[in-house]
Amino acid sequence: MDMLPACCVWGGSGRVRRRPGGCDDAGRYKPLVFMPRVLTPVFSRHLLHVAFAKKKRSRVLSIEQAIILAGGQATRMRPYTDDAPKAMVPVAGSPILGYQLLWLAEHGVKQVVLSVGYRADLIRAYVGDGSRFGLSAAYAVEDEPLGRGGGMKLATRQLADPAGDFLALNGDVITHFDLGDLIEGHARSGAAVTIALSPYRSNWGVVDIDEADRVRGFVQSPVLPYWINSGVYAMASQVSGLLPDKGDHEDTTFPALAEQDRMRAFRIDGYWRGIDTVKDVKEATGELLGQGRELPVRFRLTGA
Repeated sequence: MDMLPACCVWGGSGRVRRRPGGCDDAGRYKPLVFMPRVLTPVFSRHLLHVAFAKKKRSRVLSIEQAIILAGGQATRMRPYTDDAPKAMVPVAGSPILGYQLLWLAEHGVKQVVLSVGYRADLIRAYVGDGSRFGLSAAYAVEDEPLGRGGGMKLATRQLADPAGDFLALNGDVITHFDLGDLIEGHARSGAAVTIALSPYRSNWGVVDIDEADRVRGFVQSPVLPYWINSGVYAMASQVSGLLPDKGDHEDTTFPALAEQDRMRAFRIDGYWRGIDTVKDVKEATGELLGQGRELPVRFRLTGA
């Protein structure tokens, strides 16, 4: 049998076939070298999740102006409000207003108009031009009590962009939820007003009983299957013309818009607390301290 070159082998039926690869000039077998395929990178679910999360965090806020209704006296909160407006009541050492301003600035709000009346001088002394909170502050001062709706209407005249949408807050709430989510929902819906809602937590404990009226247990201040007005709103610019000159927007403007199907709801996913009583002040203080959310010393009140 003749000797075959190294690059060839005997095949079936006495045929000669070449080995994969071939021979070099000296007749030595040169194996075929398989190059690895260049693969197109494919994102795993985890990487996609991270990518979307980063996109969400880098979201550009589309509403950069807000109104805070800070003119209320709140007689139910005495002695805190004997000589100070409700928005200046200290919680964990800092005014409610301080929490609101820093929260708004954190979410990209650049201008806040403060609707003030009772002891407006204390608010001016604490807030100033707003720069230490990371935004600019303007003041709409009521010569006489106008109610929340009238105070808001007065404040809209000082917004930096009168044709732009704006946020509005009652001056007695502390909250930490993603404002960007509220604003995106508002923009998608095309509503005149989007109202942020918080789960309703009962002020009383409830008794758990069975069908035979046997007492099975007790639950202190449970969350009930209802949603309440959180006092935080996203509003289209045209709403300013629908607000009352005097009175409450929740008694006039909001019912009319709801009847016209021009309001939408946003359910808060995060901390929210309305400060309406002395008990609320004490409970909110404990909650914020427990969460480590008290404000830095420079935002606290002297002696608070």
